[in-house]
Amino acid sequence: MIKAEDFVQIAKEKGFGLYAGVPCSFLKPFINYVIDSPDIQYVGAANEGEAVAIAAGAELAGMRSVAMFQNSGLGNAVNPLTSLHQIFNIPILLIVTWRGEPEGAVDEPQHKLMGAITPQLLELMQIPWAYFPTETDQIEPTLAQALEFMVEHQRPYALVMKKGSVESVSLNSRLALKPPSAILEAAPALTDIKYSRQELLHVIQAASQPADILLATTGYSGRELYALEDRNNQFYMVGSMGCISSIGLGIALVRPTQRVIVIDGDGAMLMRMSALAIIGYERPPNLLHILLDNQCHESTGGQSTVSHSIDFGAIAAASGYEKVVHVNTAQEVQTVIESTTEQLTFLQVKTKPGIPDKLPRPKITPPEVAQRLRQFIQQL
Repeated sequence: MIKAEDFVQIAKEKGFGLYAGVPCSFLKPFINYVIDSPDIQYVGAANEGEAVAIAAGAELAGMRSVAMFQNSGLGNAVNPLTSLHQIFNIPILLIVTWRGEPEGAVDEPQHKLMGAITPQLLELMQIPWAYFPTETDQIEPTLAQALEFMVEHQRPYALVMKKGSVESVSLNSRLALKPPSAILEAAPALTDIKYSRQELLHVIQAASQPADILLATTGYSGRELYALEDRNNQFYMVGSMGCISSIGLGIALVRPTQRVIVIDGDGAMLMRMSALAIIGYERPPNLLHILLDNQCHESTGGQSTVSHSIDFGAIAAASGYEKVVHVNTAQEVQTVIESTTEQLTFLQVKTKPGIPDKLPRPKITPPEVAQRLRQFIQQL
C-alpha cells in the first residue's frame, strides 16, 4: 500500500499536472488527495469517455494528463480511446481500477464480467498496461516505464489498480457552489434558415484571430473547414463523436490566455450532452462553444435528430454557461466571434443541410493534425 501523495508528487515531477476522472471506491483516497492538492488540477467528468477526452485536450495543450476511473466504466471510454487517442497519437496515462478481479475479494455482481476481461480489453485496444504500484519504491520505475512508452509510441498506457493499493485519505475540500448565471433571452423567431454550414464556417474562420484554436466536430464540419483553408491552428475530429467540447475544455484549462473555439453539431452534442454540465461548472472564460445545428446526422445519410424539439441554449444556460446567444444571420455570428471572449459562451445558429460538391478529404493525417496543433500552441 502506498500514499497517494508519493505517487502524485513523483508523477508531478514527470510533468503530469491534470487529472480527469470518475469516482470509484478503490480510487477514493487517490481522488481525494488530487482534489485537495493546490498544485494539481482535477476535473470531475460526467463519464469515462469525457475524462479521456478532457485529458486528450490537456495533452494537446502541452500538459501530461491522467484519466482515472472504475473498470466497469471502461466501456464508456472505448470509443475515444480507439478513435481519438489511438488515431491522433495522443498519449495519456490511464488509471483503471480492477473491480471483480477473478482472484480477488468477492465483489458486486455487476463487476463479474468486466473484472474477468479488463486486462484483455486493454490489450484488445492495444493499450499496454501494468499493475498500479503498491510499494513506494515501485512508483518511480512504474511511471518511468509508462512514460517511456508514451513518449516513444505516442499512445495511452494503463495502470490497473487493485483494491487496497492506496492508503486512506480524507477529503477536506468541497466543490464551490456555482449556480447558473446566464440571462437567457428567448430565441429569435426563425422564419427561414438562410445559411449552409460551409457559409457559416467561412464566417467563423475569417472572423477568428490568428492565435485562436479552432476545433471542428466529427462529420462534415472538419472536412468543410479544411476545404475552406487548412491552417495550423485547426483540429479536424474523426470518430469520437461528441467529444470535441471536452477536448476544448482540456485545452482551455491548460492554456487560459488563448481562445478556444469549439465548432459542434447537434447530433454530436446530443451524444454526450453531459459534457455541457462539466464545461458549465469549470467555466473557462476563454472557451467559445458554437453549435451549428442542421437538425440531422448529415454525414451518415441525413437522418433527423431531435434538435428541433430541444432548446440547446436553455440547457447550456442551466449547465452554467455564462453567456448564451441565439442568432440567425452570418453577421451576428461574425459579431460574436470578433468580440473578445471574456466568459464561457454558447452560440447557437441553425444551418441548412447540404454538402458542397466534390468535398475533399484532408490530405493531412490525424497524427499530423495533432502534432502541428501541439507545435502551434507551444509556439504561442
